Amino acid sequence: MNPYEVLGVREGASKEEIRKAYLELVKKYHPDKYRNNPLADLAEEKLKEINEAYNMLNQGGYSRGQSSSSGGASYQRVIELVERGQIPEAERLLSQLPSGTGQWHFCRAAITARLGRYGEAQQHLQAAMRLEPGNPTYQAAYQQMMGAMNQQRQTAFSGQKDTDDICRVCTALYFADCCCECMGGDFISCC
Repeated sequence: MNPYEVLGVREGASKEEIRKAYLELVKKYHPDKYRNNPLADLAEEKLKEINEAYNMLNQGGYSRGQSSSSGGASYQRVIELVERGQIPEAERLLSQLPSGTGQWHFCRAAITARLGRYGEAQQHLQAAMRLEPGNPTYQAAYQQMMGAMNQQRQTAFSGQKDTDDICRVCTALYFADCCCECMGGDFISCC
């Protein structure tokens, strides 16, 4: 993979040109734009490719003929394992890598988020952003996580869907109780 081609910039482009191209592509392929869209998986793959290309150029780890950034291959492997759901293997590999780096915290965030420990994941993403404040991959992941958490809160507190579901359950229980009482039984003894 040539990261310059992925980002659509000329070889030798300035950091500002690379960053601008990256941000435009992130907006174009952001997961929020592809919710409930059959192209969501394709957009997600494209975004991964874009992030990898940007990281390669941003970290200075690309030279012609090279397929992955130096030093980042192990961290990339951790992320791949997390995406496949192989959490114990991802944790084992991460434990062998130097801790305290932005990449380490980013991988730890991916693992803890996959385990449903979102508060811990949020803390690791914040640590990654503190260590590498200009890293757009960490910023995009943090924004995506915060967006998902806000959407969950809105869904949980909107009450409409949950209320409808609870009403259906209560109606079904009441109906079952009535039917049982008509037959001489009692499904719910308190009423």
